Amino acid sequence: MKTFLDRIGEQLRIERQLNSVQPVFLTVYGRRRCGKSALLNHLKKPKDVFFQCDQQEETIQRNLLAQEIANQYPGFSEVNYPSWESLLNNLNKYLSTQSTLFLDEFPYLVKSSPSFPSVLQRLIDQKKLQYNLVICGSSQQMMQGLIMDSKSPLYGRTDDIIRILPLKAGWIQEGLALEPIQAIEEYAVWGGVPRYWVLRSKQANFESAVANLLLNSESLLYEEPMRLFLDDMRSAVQTHSIMLLAGSGTTRQSEFATRLEKSATSLARPLAALIEMGYLRRELPFGENEKNSKRGLYKINDPFMRFQYRFVIANKSRIESGINDRVIEEWRKNFAQFIGETWEQLCREALPFLNINNQDWDIARRWWGNATSKVEFELDLVSESVDKKSLLIGECKWSDNPNIKSICKNLDGKIKLFPLAQKRKIQKVLFLKLEPNEDVPKDYIVVTPQTVLNALR
Repeated sequence: MKTFLDRIGEQLRIERQLNSVQPVFLTVYGRRRCGKSALLNHLKKPKDVFFQCDQQEETIQRNLLAQEIANQYPGFSEVNYPSWESLLNNLNKYLSTQSTLFLDEFPYLVKSSPSFPSVLQRLIDQKKLQYNLVICGSSQQMMQGLIMDSKSPLYGRTDDIIRILPLKAGWIQEGLALEPIQAIEEYAVWGGVPRYWVLRSKQANFESAVANLLLNSESLLYEEPMRLFLDDMRSAVQTHSIMLLAGSGTTRQSEFATRLEKSATSLARPLAALIEMGYLRRELPFGENEKNSKRGLYKINDPFMRFQYRFVIANKSRIESGINDRVIEEWRKNFAQFIGETWEQLCREALPFLNINNQDWDIARRWWGNATSKVEFELDLVSESVDKKSLLIGECKWSDNPNIKSICKNLDGKIKLFPLAQKRKIQKVLFLKLEPNEDVPKDYIVVTPQTVLNALR
């Protein structure tokens, strides 16, 4: 696998700041294993210092940082540093305006040295740092709190805040050298987290990777969801319970509350936190107002988490009892259906980047509800053209041999009943796994995986 993919925008943004005439203070954060450290090491210059914080006591952390600096600048650690302020001030003698101190996993340092943010505040406000400072962390909520909470000493001090998100789906094709269909299948398991792609690349094939890395109680990724949650909260019990219910089909806030025997209002904050961290999403039917609608459905947003809660955590007892073969068989049997939901979501994400029938389209959503005839049905994908004159309505199918005639007839029937389609010009699209073997009606356009992946880069 290639060691470095994409991040062009993030690189340019960070480099522009670090090349400023005056010293800058930057914050980089994002989910664990998304490549934050790799990105910063990629940008690190020969005279910079990169330090990986850990959970040691304050004095040990300070000594370790001094030793790391001494590896680059001999003699630095020969001085005794009774405080962080004395260490950071002395570093001015070694680092210039164009040099940078990178503090990776910064929340670990703050846990062992709670006063450190106040020390930084004082040095920044008094303009005593003559070098760039970049702090980085995987605890998304803690990093946001340190920088964005008005009560935090560092509030308003950072020159830029860069959030590192999982890579878009299109990059997995290049990262793992996959054909388009394989890329969709693998993205449905690993999502856009580069570290998971690296681990996958070391396995003989896709099936052995799933069996060895996920459906195995001794694997590195077996407890990954709990590790991710514990990065951001003291207890992951409630978060884990919400995700477990979402993975088994619970979609409404009231349903979560009933199953957990809690009030619906008490779940507003954890649900919002899961959405902010990228693990859940709240879906609204096309045409609904985001602020006022009460029809929102909660779905697991992250593909890796979807796989974990559908096949791994749901089968934890069997996996830990050593009967992995039954779980693997269940995965094989249900995987095509599982991919279908990922395929739908990727098609919706790709649509605004596709020019279909010489038109640009807005954000796509599903639609569900009752027609005027009280018939309840769903549409996989609905979007409005940028000029507001047309609607695009799509059907997403992940099947080797779909019945095109039946699919088109069914979709045409739904469009006639769809309230928002009345008196609108309609563009009909089939998002298919393979190019169809039979003729497609002239008023339909077919989109296949390669087109979707190209849009998601």
